[in-house]
Amino acid sequence: MMHIRPATPEDAKAIFALHCVTFPDDSEARLVEALVAESEALVSLVAELGGAVVGHVMFSRMTVTGDGRVMKAAGLAPVSTNPAHQERGIAAALIEQGLADLRALGVEISFVLGNPEYYARFGYSAEGAVRFESVYGCPAFMVQMLDAATPLPRSGTADYAPAFARLEI
Repeated sequence: MMHIRPATPEDAKAIFALHCVTFPDDSEARLVEALVAESEALVSLVAELGGAVVGHVMFSRMTVTGDGRVMKAAGLAPVSTNPAHQERGIAAALIEQGLADLRALGVEISFVLGNPEYYARFGYSAEGAVRFESVYGCPAFMVQMLDAATPLPRSGTADYAPAFARLEI
């Protein structure tokens, strides 16, 4: 049975290895290390099966303004599932739990850069993200308000943690 829990420092090697087998190189793994080292991780969760880490998601601090005010914001990146365990809903469960944890922390808004078809099912919108100036602005840049009763700002800026700019991913 799968178990989702907060990542601990003892998970660092398993998380690094997981991202290396999931992605074409170690960029995502190095990004996670940098975000943790720079205290930019807001939520970092692992999924375990049989005591082994088979999935990981991280949401890191972002600098976001919306309609002229600073917002408490998080970026989703990365998320991965061991290829041997994909297509079982592990990544989806990690994302959903991570979004719930962000809400509990009072985070107002979240961004992701990824497949619009996949991330739309979690509430992310590419149409809404065009309202925000960002170096990552493109059709795969998406946003969602974490409180559905709060309207999306009309305009703003969105910047990921500095570690993103330093790594070629």
